Amino acid sequence: MNTDLTEEEMRRSLFGQTELPESASQSHQQDIAQEAATVQQIKAAKKKVSKGFTPRLKVNLRVSNEFEGKTFEIVHEADTLSTLLAEQEATKIARKKFRYVEDVSVKSM
Repeated sequence: MNTDLTEEEMRRSLFGQTELPESASQSHQQDIAQEAATVQQIKAAKKKVSKGFTPRLKVNLRVSNEFEGKTFEIVHEADTLSTLLAEQEATKIARKKFRYVEDVSVKSM
C-alpha cells in the first residue's frame, strides 16, 4: 500500500474528480492575490508602529574570582519590572565568568 500520497491525490480519493471551470479558477487566483496584498499592507502597518517605553532596570554587581580580593563593578540592564528577576538574570550571567558575585543595587532607568 502506498502511503506517500500528494494532497491532490487525497482530495480526489475523498471527494472524487472535480474540475473547476477556467473562469472560476482565474477569479479564485485574483482573490488570493488581493488577500496577499492586504496581508502585506497589514504587516507593513504593524512594522511602522514603534514600541513605546520598555521598562528597564539597571543592576550593579560587584564581582571577583578571589575571596576578598580585587573586585570589579559590572552593570547589567534587564528588560523587566521585577527587581528579583533582574537580580537573578544579572547574577546568572556574571556567574559564568566570576566566582563571587554580590548585588550592589537595582535602579530603574
